[in-house]
Amino acid sequence: MFQFDKKSFIIALIIFLIEVFIALYIKDQIIRPFVGDILVVILIYYFIKAFIKTKAIYIAIFTLIFSFLVEILQYFKFVELIGLGNNKAARIIIGTSFSWIDLICYFIGFIVLFFIDRDLKRI
Repeated sequence: MFQFDKKSFIIALIIFLIEVFIALYIKDQIIRPFVGDILVVILIYYFIKAFIKTKAIYIAIFTLIFSFLVEILQYFKFVELIGLGNNKAARIIIGTSFSWIDLICYFIGFIVLFFIDRDLKRI
């Protein structure tokens, strides 16, 4: 079940670096809020795929559900509930504000996976 996939890890690393670049240097109304949310689903998918060998569709579905769960936790102010409201890293990683648009972006990221990942194209 566990197997290292170098290609998926490199893709995840590249997307992570793009996400960091967006977070630090892009202050617009489209790329940062929307493209970043689309890319995060792809990042999580490839990161998981780099270490776990299972059907790609399972990883994709898990990634979408996980993304939705994190967004729903934001609705319930999870960071504050667990006592990390003053922790900047926790606020960035988990997030602090719920948005229906984020859920749509996560779903778009999920759909994009079917166009870019050869394992999902075969489904």
